[in-house]
Amino acid sequence: DTIRLEQVGDDRVRISEVRGEPPPPTSKVCINFEGGHRTTTTLMLTGLDIEEKAALLERGLWSNIPGGRDAFADVTVQLIRSDHDDPASNEEAVAQLRITVKDPDERKVGRAFSAALTELALASYPGYFGGGASTQSYGVYWPAALPSDLVWQEVVVGGQRTVVESTPTADAEPIPPTTPLPSAMPTGATTRVPLGRVVGARSGDKGGNANVGVWTRSDEAYAWLDDLLTVERFQVLLPETAALVVERHPLPNLRAINFVVRGILGEGVASSTRVDGQAKGFGEYLRAKVVDVPTVLLD
Repeated sequence: DTIRLEQVGDDRVRISEVRGEPPPPTSKVCINFEGGHRTTTTLMLTGLDIEEKAALLERGLWSNIPGGRDAFADVTVQLIRSDHDDPASNEEAVAQLRITVKDPDERKVGRAFSAALTELALASYPGYFGGGASTQSYGVYWPAALPSDLVWQEVVVGGQRTVVESTPTADAEPIPPTTPLPSAMPTGATTRVPLGRVVGARSGDKGGNANVGVWTRSDEAYAWLDDLLTVERFQVLLPETAALVVERHPLPNLRAINFVVRGILGEGVASSTRVDGQAKGFGEYLRAKVVDVPTVLLD
């Protein structure tokens, strides 16, 4: 929030006026521990009545397992509509039903689960195929904070031990942000295009959370983006975030906004059941969403 960027030539940008702040009074510590075992299977659903076929498969699967869905510590079912209307090829007619089961007991998610699937192969929806599954253990990421005065750095070089004590600075003066002058909002006609036509993005994981940073190339485009992309609009564009806590951090000196989506990766990358378990494609997912963009920004 104190940075200044200036274009000074082709492929040359000056970064200036950056002022760092002292460290906070706490430090982060994390523990990774074994969470249990899981199995993921993907079944292919082809052609018509995709949702009905998925429902039929689920009814047959859970009724084929003692205790049904509740027999497992956790179950995630995702219907991925990769199919197309009037498909031009066999592949374009296929949707995916992705099922993940988790449990501390490996026997529940191993052969017993795969056998229940196998027994449905000729007794479920038309066109049943897929369903290969492998069982593996997974880890859980558990972060916390502790007072920094309990943490020190230790270096040993040539047998000589050096200890650097932590230096909490709770009484340090805050550094005021440098805020650029506001730019006028673009007006006039709009065109419905993907957000990514005027916005760049990068995303990734931080434990169980996802970070999504978006930015523009001009002050006018940033003024529009800052007005458009509220937390509420972000959650409408990305429905799977609607029930989660989303933090918004505007960075006007960079013409950027950073969003933190808390808990979307569950207990961390190793435990996540999402197809994009590290949220690496989350920013590109956002850029693919169609919105009304001022036509002047597309010139």
